[in-house]
Amino acid sequence: MVTPPLVVTIFDALVFLAVVAPFLLLIRHRNAVPTLPAFPGPVTLPRLSVVVPARDEGSTIGRALGSLLAQDYPDLEVIVVDDRSSDTTADILREIAARDGRLLVLRVDELPAGWLGKNHAMWRGADRASGEWLLFTDADVVFAQGALRDAVAYAAAERLDHLTLAPRLVARGLALRAFVAFFGYAFIALWGAYLANDPKSKRGVGIGAFNLVRGSAYERIGTMRALSLRPDDDIRLGRRLRGFGFRQRVLNGSARLSVEWYPSLGAAISGLEKSMYSSMEYRVIDAAGVLLYLGATMVWPFVAIVLVGGIDRVLLAFVVACRMAALLETYRQSISLKLTPSALLVAVLLPFSAACFGWAIVRSVYLAETRGVRWRGTIYPLSLLRAQSGLEGIAANRSR
Repeated sequence: MVTPPLVVTIFDALVFLAVVAPFLLLIRHRNAVPTLPAFPGPVTLPRLSVVVPARDEGSTIGRALGSLLAQDYPDLEVIVVDDRSSDTTADILREIAARDGRLLVLRVDELPAGWLGKNHAMWRGADRASGEWLLFTDADVVFAQGALRDAVAYAAAERLDHLTLAPRLVARGLALRAFVAFFGYAFIALWGAYLANDPKSKRGVGIGAFNLVRGSAYERIGTMRALSLRPDDDIRLGRRLRGFGFRQRVLNGSARLSVEWYPSLGAAISGLEKSMYSSMEYRVIDAAGVLLYLGATMVWPFVAIVLVGGIDRVLLAFVVACRMAALLETYRQSISLKLTPSALLVAVLLPFSAACFGWAIVRSVYLAETRGVRWRGTIYPLSLLRAQSGLEGIAANRSR
């Protein structure tokens, strides 16, 4: 153990401020993302159209649709858009549609220019929808009984235009659980998703597993056409709705819906390659800033705490404690529902998870800058994606 030079102590003090201040703010808002409540008593519910884009989802779509069609929602239609699937997805959809008339299946055989496949599928499904409310969800999300009824009743009672729910993330294996827990922590605590529930904040949030949107609001923002080339379509939908001034809320839906996000850590890192750079508006300087923040506040403290002494060790001990406490709470809400002994291992692996997240950013930037963004077999030039990013920002600013 060594006494570090003054410049390192100053750096550690800055790290302390960069971590502890947001942590205290998070504690202050620890109840800012409440659980979706059960709606008591009988209520008249509007027609709901659930839109599910699907491509090669044969292993998951049967269970997902089964949970949707088993809902006790009185006026429901489910629209699945089969986006050029080459596996058993079409056969499964055909079989389910033959048994349940509430399921409408649309098929996309060719992707039009200027669209990402999933975004186009969502647009096609919403275009055929007849409901007053639209729910955009994924083909691997499993819903608990009553989830749709309670969500729509809550949104209507609160006079919302958009309600998004954070699902329970099913992760297998310690490394993947640690990474998923970190991702949820980064989304809620670091990025500040909880601020979406503050009427004074301009933070907009959307989660792909559950984006419930009033149909009139969806039309007002220009439908999915306005987001046709956004790999981060889910969060952009929420941000665009907020930018247009619509009432929005994000709730904890871990008891109402669940999803196995990725089957392995490698798959998770690869899956994020297409959207990480997009979330930073395709700006290298922003990506560099995030990487510096990750290294300084999530890797360095865990390493340096065993190497340095004096005031530096005290400062870094507070940093490590704040990081682990916040991550454990996120883990409890998004993965385990209750803390288990393995949760402590997940917290200890925070530097590893942050490093993996950083690597996903590096790969996302490198691949986009050298070849464009590859998604579902199609490569999109970075110049095209940057152009829409700029147009989206102009449109959102004009709406205010």
